Amino acid sequence: MIENNNIWLFAYGSLLWRPGVAYDQAERGTLQGWERRFWQGSPDHRGTDTQPGRVVTLVPCDERSVTGRLYALPRTRIADTLAYLDHRESGGYTRCWVTVHREGAGRCRALTYVALPGNPHYLGDCPVDELAAHIRRSTGPSGHNYDYYQDLIDSLIALKVPPSELEAIRVFD
Repeated sequence: MIENNNIWLFAYGSLLWRPGVAYDQAERGTLQGWERRFWQGSPDHRGTDTQPGRVVTLVPCDERSVTGRLYALPRTRIADTLAYLDHRESGGYTRCWVTVHREGAGRCRALTYVALPGNPHYLGDCPVDELAAHIRRSTGPSGHNYDYYQDLIDSLIALKVPPSELEAIRVFD
């Protein structure tokens, strides 16, 4: 939705540490009823067509929440920004609107990208040891899959996410 001539973007994966877009402000936000999981294949960034990496997506879960970053995207640049994001998130992600709790500021509607089951790169759940091995061996044009994992963990620690939210995606340690 538009607020102060901006559109909010909710980031929960690589957009946390590498948004790649201009924004007017950034703040912490929490999305209720979802959880972050390494269930999406990445044939274009952290893997290849024949050996996709694993990146996060959002999965519905009533009792969980996802902490992320809200970016206020300038309305004057929205066409270029959405074109960039649509290309960047083209490996199975779909644009959708969600309601996010802004820290100290109520709720807002925000755009986010979710990889839904049924997209051609959706991998789903697997045992944690298989997930760890998959992340360790995968690499693609944007780098090693383990670096993505570590950047995500570091970003979430910097955002001071609740320990239970970190534990839901911890594969190593």
